[in-house]
Amino acid sequence: MTSQIPNVPTTDQIRRAPKVLLHDHLDGGLRPGTIIDLARAQGYGDLPETEPHKLGLWFREAADSGSLERYLETFAHTCAVMQTREALVRVAAECAVDLAEDGVVYAEVRYAPEQHLEAGLTLEEVVEAVNEGFREGERQAREKGRRIRVGALLTAMRHAARALEIAELANRYRDSGVVGFDIAGAEAGYPPTRHLDAFEYLKRENNHFTIHAGEAFGLPSIWQALQWCGADRLGHGVRIIDDIEVAEDGSVKLGRLAAYVRDKRIPLEMCPTSNLQTGAAASIAEHPIGLLRKLHFRTTVNTDNRLMSGTSMSREFELLTEAFAYTLDDMAWFTVNAMKSAFIPFDERLAMINDVIKPGYAELKSEWLFKQTATTSESSRTTG
Repeated sequence: MTSQIPNVPTTDQIRRAPKVLLHDHLDGGLRPGTIIDLARAQGYGDLPETEPHKLGLWFREAADSGSLERYLETFAHTCAVMQTREALVRVAAECAVDLAEDGVVYAEVRYAPEQHLEAGLTLEEVVEAVNEGFREGERQAREKGRRIRVGALLTAMRHAARALEIAELANRYRDSGVVGFDIAGAEAGYPPTRHLDAFEYLKRENNHFTIHAGEAFGLPSIWQALQWCGADRLGHGVRIIDDIEVAEDGSVKLGRLAAYVRDKRIPLEMCPTSNLQTGAAASIAEHPIGLLRKLHFRTTVNTDNRLMSGTSMSREFELLTEAFAYTLDDMAWFTVNAMKSAFIPFDERLAMINDVIKPGYAELKSEWLFKQTATTSESSRTTG
């Protein structure tokens, strides 16, 4: 007999729950105060606001346009202040600390090394600075009683021509903090097949990669990412919903691509709030993640760009819980999905699931029992 545990999570429980993040951009998660500090130190005078709260609000409003292209424009300011070794170390360290404070125990954070060369850094120096920052952030988190492990994903820009070079860079640093490769940027007009040489190289090297696909562009982008390029995961992949038909009676029919994605357990790096901003979904309640969860696609929950979306992993789960009445069991399902899909070795993923994630959710689910006992005891004293 299954016990009826009232395990709908509270806001506090969501914050304390162990979470896994696979899709987060380093240049999309800076603290507004840090941007202002770095701009002042580097003589960058183009910030639209110079007060942290107002600057944070500007980023969210500028990104909330319904256009992926306009959304991407906001990164001009964050990248502008991430051009020195010191800045990269600081931003990466703060990223790890912020995620740990939000309950994230494992994260893969992506960035494009080619966007941080304006002050004379080499690609290698960029990677080494970010890796140093992540290790420092992990150390600071431990001092605060938090545990987090951060792996880097090196991103190549779809509109540029350096994908193979960045893929080779990712492969050189694969045992030094870099766990995989990605391509990002506007999808329309820049199909993933433009960078086929990079993906073929990575496959020959037995390395991991994800591809931004099916966010602003539809099924052809997803199909190319999988069948031509061989992606291990789909960055967003939200438009897979276009290959799923829901009849008036509620019955569901999957097209061949959607069925392939589900059957092959291809991870979908869903970013609900970000998808609203770029027009990929109209509301959280209408986001395809609800149906994809019911159909048991390997769906994961992510932040994308915490600064531009004014979000966190806890915030994303709060919104999903409100929209779909998700329980702690649902949160655990999403989290285990993400950990299964991470780009670290199998035994390490398994240890994280069995030793950190499952015990963490079991403890949260058990709290109702002790709360009930305490309530009963208090009631007895009052009536006695």
